[in-house]
Amino acid sequence: MNQNRFFRNIALGIENLLLHKLRSVLTMLGVVFGVGSVVAMLSVGEGASQEAMDQIRKLGSTNIILTSVKPVDEDDRTAPRSFMSMSMYGLTYDDYERLRVSYPAVRQIAPVKLLRKESRLGSRSMELRVVGTSDAWFDLVQRELVAGRRLRASDEDQFNPVAVLTEFGARRLLATQSTIGQRVRIGGQAFEIVGIIKSESGQAGEMQVPDRDVDVYIPLRIARDYFGDTTTRIQAGSMSRERVELHQIIAQIDEMGNVEPTAAAIEQMLQRFHRRKSYEISVPLSLLRQAEATQRTFNIVLGSIAGISLLVGGIGIMNIMLASVTERTREIGIRRAIGAKRGQIITQFLIETIVLSTIGGLVGIALGVLTPMLITYFSGMPTVLTPLSIVLPMVISFVVGIVFGLYPAANAARVDPIIALRHE
Repeated sequence: MNQNRFFRNIALGIENLLLHKLRSVLTMLGVVFGVGSVVAMLSVGEGASQEAMDQIRKLGSTNIILTSVKPVDEDDRTAPRSFMSMSMYGLTYDDYERLRVSYPAVRQIAPVKLLRKESRLGSRSMELRVVGTSDAWFDLVQRELVAGRRLRASDEDQFNPVAVLTEFGARRLLATQSTIGQRVRIGGQAFEIVGIIKSESGQAGEMQVPDRDVDVYIPLRIARDYFGDTTTRIQAGSMSRERVELHQIIAQIDEMGNVEPTAAAIEQMLQRFHRRKSYEISVPLSLLRQAEATQRTFNIVLGSIAGISLLVGGIGIMNIMLASVTERTREIGIRRAIGAKRGQIITQFLIETIVLSTIGGLVGIALGVLTPMLITYFSGMPTVLTPLSIVLPMVISFVVGIVFGLYPAANAARVDPIIALRHE
């Protein structure tokens, strides 16, 4: 019986709303745009945050990245220079050995030497960034293998002049040529191409991704033997030389809980053995936590801004329902006179406001889902629709219907039946 009455009240509520179609549609617009903006803004914020966090995760959430940095005083171009000046800074092979043997939490470690060298195959040539490293690099910075194989520990031990190219470098340098097994001259030395990998260049938060599109990977021992640790630059009539043994060291820690304590211990160790700070320590895990905290704040701000639209929509519903109560005063009086209780009057008007807000919420969700798709299609910006970004606005729109419908419904229930029957 109660169930039949409930559905009858819903049908009556929809019928009353359809009597004033334009007014009902205009009333719903506030909720439509409010819900739509909540869904769209949350999905845009989620997409931007996930893109940043995915870049950081590619660096390895249990990795610690040490990078050689030229001291500021040596990089001062206004300082007087001699014709032949030598600058020595950065990470050393001894640092690598100390990290490898002194910290039980370090599971794997990869040394990295970076050089710019002209590479040539027949008439084709291009400048590549030579990355002298070990086989561990490919475990710590995981990249998809396109063809062939990665560097192996035996390549270092047996002094094999082999190289792994990025897909971009292979397309530019080895175009129309067979790839695996091709011999390429890098810096005047011959290397056999044994593998092709994809690269992920760009920024991950404030941290530079450790690979480039124009990288070529060779065993560290061969890079050191063929090209040495000193580079010479000639500019403005002067010659400068720089000696950097290792440009990067990437260490993988056994578990997340040990990452930050180990990073602090490594920094203390480097301070003891380096007179000047010529290195930086980057912890992707810290960046990941910062990005997650920023995402939460960003979502709260966006949700709050969009929630104001829902508030405005709720106020619009309240205004219309108050006007409806005034218009239907005689109807209310008749219903009360034939036995309708106050609770039934409240229920009737609440159902009408809930129907308005719920239909507006459903239309708003459809609009909110379509908007991120259009943003992604036309701008290429990633957007991510989560269940929360759909369910939350729908629940809010339902609550808005109840909260902003209670006062008009209570006003309708308080109408005196005698006075209402005399109302014109």
